[in-house]
Amino acid sequence: MPETPSTPASASSGISRRTTVKSAIGGAGALALGSGVAAAATGALAGEAHAAPQASDQLRLRYAAPAADWEREALPIGNGALGAMVFGTLASERLQFNEKTLWTGGPGSQQGYDHGDWREPRPGALAEVQRLLDEQGRLDPDTVTAKLGQPRRGFGAYQTFGDLYLDVPDAPTAPDASYRRALDLTTGLATVTYTHQQVRHEREFFASYPDGVIVGRLAADRPGKVAFTLRYTSPRADYAASADGSTLTVRGALADNGLKFEARLTVRTSGGTVTAGPDGALTVTGADSAWFVLAAGTDYADVHPSYRGQDPAQRVRRTLERAAGRGHAALRARHIEDHRGMFGRVALDLAAELPEVPTNQLLTQYTGGASAADRALETLFFQYGRYLLIASSRPGSLPANLQGVWNHSTTPPWSADYHVNINLQMNYWPAEAANLAETTAPYDRFVQALVPPGRTTAREMFGSDGWVVHNETNTYGFTGVHDWATSFWFPEAAAWLTSQMYEHYRFSGSTDYLRTTAYPVLNEAARFWLANLHTDPRDNTAVVSPSYSPEHGDFTAGASMSQQIVHELFTNTLEAARTLGDDRAFRDELAAALERLDPGLRIGSWGQLQEWKTDLDDPADEHRHVSHLYALHPGRQIAPGSTWAEAAKVSLTARGDGGTGWSKAWKINFWARLRDGDHSHAMLAEQLKHSTLPNLWDTHPPFQIDGNFGATSGVVEMLLQSQHDVIDILPALPGSWPDGSVRGLRARGGVTVDITWTGGQATRIVLHASRTRELTVRSSLLDGGERTFKARAGERYVLD
Repeated sequence: MPETPSTPASASSGISRRTTVKSAIGGAGALALGSGVAAAATGALAGEAHAAPQASDQLRLRYAAPAADWEREALPIGNGALGAMVFGTLASERLQFNEKTLWTGGPGSQQGYDHGDWREPRPGALAEVQRLLDEQGRLDPDTVTAKLGQPRRGFGAYQTFGDLYLDVPDAPTAPDASYRRALDLTTGLATVTYTHQQVRHEREFFASYPDGVIVGRLAADRPGKVAFTLRYTSPRADYAASADGSTLTVRGALADNGLKFEARLTVRTSGGTVTAGPDGALTVTGADSAWFVLAAGTDYADVHPSYRGQDPAQRVRRTLERAAGRGHAALRARHIEDHRGMFGRVALDLAAELPEVPTNQLLTQYTGGASAADRALETLFFQYGRYLLIASSRPGSLPANLQGVWNHSTTPPWSADYHVNINLQMNYWPAEAANLAETTAPYDRFVQALVPPGRTTAREMFGSDGWVVHNETNTYGFTGVHDWATSFWFPEAAAWLTSQMYEHYRFSGSTDYLRTTAYPVLNEAARFWLANLHTDPRDNTAVVSPSYSPEHGDFTAGASMSQQIVHELFTNTLEAARTLGDDRAFRDELAAALERLDPGLRIGSWGQLQEWKTDLDDPADEHRHVSHLYALHPGRQIAPGSTWAEAAKVSLTARGDGGTGWSKAWKINFWARLRDGDHSHAMLAEQLKHSTLPNLWDTHPPFQIDGNFGATSGVVEMLLQSQHDVIDILPALPGSWPDGSVRGLRARGGVTVDITWTGGQATRIVLHASRTRELTVRSSLLDGGERTFKARAGERYVLD
């Protein structure tokens, strides 16, 4: 990484500034030669929403038949707290919906609950495992689990809230050629249209963040032709449903833990009538159009140790009345304005138009080549990840879980929980660079809420200060262990969780955020590891012990991923402490610990980056986890072109291009960081061909949303990187994308970046600065390939 000049940019450094509207940055005559940077004073930027949204027809999932399967075919809408899946079935439209805090387990659970802390004191257990590792070098997972694990109690699972069915009389039994089902990513509207008996019917659904509700509307092009009966069902028997006038109320409490929940829905019509029936059914007859609004909530609160707040009834009622009072047109307009305000910040154009064919057909025909149809699908898939993040993570809600906000089961895979040995973190990889920084607010709040129970676990399991969380957690502060041998021990998870928070600071530059939100969490996570590093008798370095490379191999001391995560934690915390001027003694202690810490970087006998401190790697091993490359991505310990990068390439090549959906997504990012755009694109193609469902959800299998987010992150990494404080333009552009443009990506340092390229080379770069600071830009458009200059907040810099 080049050194940043310590003095302001000046003419002698090849950077000049004029008082006119434009100024050149580069050598004399650079602007005329097309290799300079021009700055135009534009005043304060209006947020980061300068990028015009792409046309709706280019970013639309479309289908010629109703969904027959929730996981594979239904279409998701969401506002962070509420989510729904739209099926588009004709005779009985199905809208399965969720409220993200509806969880079994936790306090009050019939199974009991203890946050995963050791229920019985185990003096010496951890020291015994460390002693055995010092003596033997490695231990099988079952041996360690017998000493340190325990059965999990009251962990719980994310729950479906239930289903709304709209039974339509005299509807066709099967769709004809007129049927269309679609999800418009630019507006967040899911639609169903069909013609029956010469009447055109339209349905539209959306989840509004500004109003906190789900909205649906049914209409026809002839008066009096809208009729349906709306009813609620649930796979649980813990509720009561009733109807009064035009309002349906569902109220209950989970049998497992007594968590109270309520949903209310009201129907309004133009013409016709609404009649209340038994069990909460509402029947609409003879209407020109009808619309409904749904609000839901629980008495969950992210407050340790009770995790309970106020009864949801009054809050849900107020939300419903306020939304219904606005009217459908206002609700729709407010939703679209809010959604477009975020989604429209980034536009990707790969010089390809989306064919007017069903998305499932486009996916089936996808080859991963350079055809226009393939590029259009890749663009759609990239933007779909951004859409899903907006829909499943907004301020005021919990963060996106393993399935975002969507779940149709009472026993979902892995409880639809928060796995923190990569999955929750991966969900937020695209948040900053893909210009959706607000979506990280639920993540921050969730991590902050883990600290109090994490302190208890640190004291009871490790006898130390700080906070810790292991392999997975839930909405009730589970920070301890369980007894699944290959996935119960991962105390590095807390350190990894803090990295996203520090990255938010690196992108925004807000010292207020660093001081009040990120640094307290970083500080306590670092103090935990300052107290719990073990001296390795092999070389007297500080290591994590016991250490387990996620879900792979034996327990050892100082596995590479463990060391790389702690190295990053100490590095980030030290940088933050220096920025904020925190206690000098603490900074000195961190600096000394970094000196003693094994960095987790070793090159093995066949040129690979070792997964373990001892050279145990098998070149025939194709395990889906490639955890020892953490320092390459999402970390920043490995620089491109370095010896470590070459060793990482050897490891990655040996692991192959297979794996589960999220694993392939991670490999997209790895290859992009290695500056191999073609291999990065090949991994994107692998994911689309073999790990993507017809509704474009990523599959592990089963469905796991982290693969969608990881893929979106990977596309950004091909086009723009800034992890080493250099704005690197098109660092890994694949050959199959020779021409194109992208607008609205974010680089660290408070910069929004627009890029246009032709023939594989950048032809125009625009930098929108939101901070005054020195920036270093790397691009083939610059003489020498790189320039450092002083950017000023609110100005736009053009290189073409």
